Amino acid sequence: MAKARGRGKPVRRRDKKGGSGSGRRKPCQHCRDKVEQVDYKDVASLRKFISEKGKIRSRRITGSCRRHQVQIARAVKRARELALLPYVNEGGRDDGPRRDRGDRER
Repeated sequence: MAKARGRGKPVRRRDKKGGSGSGRRKPCQHCRDKVEQVDYKDVASLRKFISEKGKIRSRRITGSCRRHQVQIARAVKRARELALLPYVNEGGRDDGPRRDRGDRER
């Protein structure tokens, strides 16, 4: 005889309890400070929106609103172009031996 798999209704993803999804969304730092335009020359504040590897962090992580996230991305790209910010952080680089497709271990 086969086992009965589903006991009752299946749990939907949004109905699950706990996890990091529960709670309130943090307010946009720029809206809170009433900043109209994000400045590309303010490198200290732009560094908060860049990961260790040099990637621009997403809205979900930073808590920025859509409008300011677009301005942050544009400011980071502009600051990178003018060499105010690095494209890739040197500390996050792996200096180990590079392996190409032909060097695969089997």
